[in-house]
Amino acid sequence: MSNLQTPTYEDVKAAAERLAGHAHRTPVMRSRTVDDATGAQFFFKCENFQRMGAFKFRGAFNALSCFNAEQRRAGVAAFSSGNHAQGIALAAQILGVPATILMPTDAPAMKVAATRGYGAEVVLFDRYKEDRDALGKKLADERGLTLIPPYDHPHVIAGQGTAAHELLEETGPLDALYVCLGGGGLLSGSALSARSLSPACKIYGVEPEAGNDGQQSLRAGHIVHIDTPRTIADGAQTQHLGQHTFEIIRRDVDDIHTVSDAELVDAMRFFAERMKMLVEPTGCLGFAAARRLAQPGQRIGVIVSGGNVDLKRFAQLLDAG
Repeated sequence: MSNLQTPTYEDVKAAAERLAGHAHRTPVMRSRTVDDATGAQFFFKCENFQRMGAFKFRGAFNALSCFNAEQRRAGVAAFSSGNHAQGIALAAQILGVPATILMPTDAPAMKVAATRGYGAEVVLFDRYKEDRDALGKKLADERGLTLIPPYDHPHVIAGQGTAAHELLEETGPLDALYVCLGGGGLLSGSALSARSLSPACKIYGVEPEAGNDGQQSLRAGHIVHIDTPRTIADGAQTQHLGQHTFEIIRRDVDDIHTVSDAELVDAMRFFAERMKMLVEPTGCLGFAAARRLAQPGQRIGVIVSGGNVDLKRFAQLLDAG
């Protein structure tokens, strides 16, 4: 957890200025098939077309852009199942910052390869037996690095919020916004943008059924810790929300829904067949819930968070489903 203050929408706007010219302004896509089936109007913010294939570049670049000269020289440490790792690695490469990243041994091979390809040192660990937070802190302390966690950091949250900021600038007010939920960086950042740009919009987080710690936390009024969930949504295999992300989610998010792995596979198939997009399982969380819960006449935003999935794995999931 960072000792910096929990961010506000002003921080999201500042992040958008830092990201200008570095992050892609990703497309907002429509689907007549979805609209006809639900009676609603869907707007998909396609972060699978972001640099390194996911929204995580936004938060990573914003965080590293805030480093002072000494921090840049010493380098950055991070831990991630894949997309934050790639985001930090690419941002570090662009900004000339050395990067060392902890990744689980069962992380998708393409995410590990891409992280190394951007020039980062990768250190592997067992996510089911080892505590990545403790390992990350130890690594940073031993090497004198600045640790940037994947979600519970004000600059990361503000950067992630720029995706919804762009979406709402393009669409205008929405009735509902569905956002995938792991540790809460994207959801909390999106909530900051939505509450300011579309105050009446209902904001929903979506988790895999096997990992509903966020849903439990919102119901209980405090952060609930769970064992590492087993789900195909590897980007949402988090054990708990962060202090900063939970503070925003508890205040601004209307509800948190869950979807099954089977629903994620069905959403992956839809994106591939009807919208010609490759979307990873975690990136399908928002749509998998929204298509089930949409009400006729609603204007619905969905953050499609990323497209980093191994093609062989992708084919296996669709074949099995």
